[in-house]
Amino acid sequence: MTAPAGMSVVVAGSSGFLGSHLCSELESRGHQVTRLVRREARGPHESTWDPQGGVVDVAVIGAADVVVNLAGAPLVGNPHSKTWAEAVRSSRVATTGVLATTIAAVAKPPALINASGVSWYGDHGDALLTESSDSRGHALLTRVCREWEAAAQPAVGAGARVVLLRTAPVQDRRNPPLRQQRLQFKAGLGGQLGNGEQHYPVISLRDWVGAATYLVEHPTAAGPVNLCAPSTPTNAEFTRTLSDLVHRPAFFKVPSAVLKVAAGAMSDEVLGSLNLRPQALLDLGYEFQDPDVAAVLATGLKVVE
Repeated sequence: MTAPAGMSVVVAGSSGFLGSHLCSELESRGHQVTRLVRREARGPHESTWDPQGGVVDVAVIGAADVVVNLAGAPLVGNPHSKTWAEAVRSSRVATTGVLATTIAAVAKPPALINASGVSWYGDHGDALLTESSDSRGHALLTRVCREWEAAAQPAVGAGARVVLLRTAPVQDRRNPPLRQQRLQFKAGLGGQLGNGEQHYPVISLRDWVGAATYLVEHPTAAGPVNLCAPSTPTNAEFTRTLSDLVHRPAFFKVPSAVLKVAAGAMSDEVLGSLNLRPQALLDLGYEFQDPDVAAVLATGLKVVE
């Protein structure tokens, strides 16, 4: 595929960990990036918006070739807090909704590349999951992802190219969850969660950025796309690999009953099983640099720039 040159890309969530890396990559490839910010804009490459108030510059959206939405409240928080849970939900639905409805209203709708999460699928045990698999259960993030993706429908209805980035946990030592897990395992406090048999999809930062950029540039990419390594480890395999890489034993096992109490609404995320395959990316021809958990964690721990 030959990348289109000089595309105009609007990015929401550009100040976040993933957003900042994606913006840098897009700019390095010759694209013009406009960042949506919630403060006063500081130049022509920023535009102020208020997603909760439904305010965004229609002219900026109408002039874009692609809009990328990565905005949303952090997933790191108090899992027992209803306020935190509502912020996680409403921030994602509101940002997606205002961008999707604005895209639908302009004369030439730009593409929408919208964040989502692998939690959309819900616990499927050992079953192999692709983008055509169904959504099950009522875990917090599963419900959030359903509403999140549904909020993009106005853009779909207007005929825009819409890609839903069902992202697995991105493994990088500068960012959760690996930032905390690395320190925990180096202290000898790492261990298996529950019975360890649950599948846990992962992706490296460089593959996430590479795949997201590929989807921005690929004119035929549309629909849900799993952003995860082609080979999904179990929690036991993840634990063993991380333990080996930091050269510390991981003897601990946290019982499922303890996790359900400690993790509250997020316990389904650590005990549920998602044996995911990035079939859409593979069909489009994307080539992963880190295809399995060993490569993903090795890259994430050494921080490849």
